[in-house]
Amino acid sequence: MDPDLIFVIGLVLGVFSIPSILSAISDGHAPRVAALTVIAAGVMVFWAISNKPGGYDIYEIPNVFVQVVARYLT
Repeated sequence: MDPDLIFVIGLVLGVFSIPSILSAISDGHAPRVAALTVIAAGVMVFWAISNKPGGYDIYEIPNVFVQVVARYLT
């Protein structure tokens, strides 16, 4: 698999799980599904970083995101 694709999916899952965590906490529930999603996102990001030579630079992330989205939209 493409490390860039896994990296972007992991980032999107991680960002989308934040509202779920906040909602569960504010309702007084344990954020079990959100916690599993954060773990899965972390594993995906870690796998992508470890499988790309040189890893990812913080300034490179927007460009990687745009490249992955453009690859599947065109």
